[in-house]
Amino acid sequence: MKILVVDDEKDMQSLFKQRFRKEIKNEELDFMFALSGEEALNTLNTIKQEAVLILSDINMPGMSGLELLEQIKKSYVSPPPVVMMITAYSDDENYKTAKQLGADDFLTKPIDFKYLKNILKKIT
Repeated sequence: MKILVVDDEKDMQSLFKQRFRKEIKNEELDFMFALSGEEALNTLNTIKQEAVLILSDINMPGMSGLELLEQIKKSYVSPPPVVMMITAYSDDENYKTAKQLGADDFLTKPIDFKYLKNILKKIT
């Protein structure tokens, strides 16, 4: 399964690679990374026909994760990617907006990787 992680914090890349080292080595998961919403859309355009899980930060400079979510849900419908929003803030307004825009799940930082791995087992 391809997973696109969208976060303007570059250290998130090494964190995901470290936490999913075994799954990456066994070719169970294929991680891609984007540092912005715009970069994520460019990446999605190159893998358009593949099922994807997108983990996107909400608060990013330029295009926010919520704006990215809205674009993804409008433009990528076949097959529709699963989109999980990630934020350092667990405020109700972002949660409500993300759900209204079609977010499939909502995670807070620091990410509970055990929880995330359980979710990934269910959708793969």
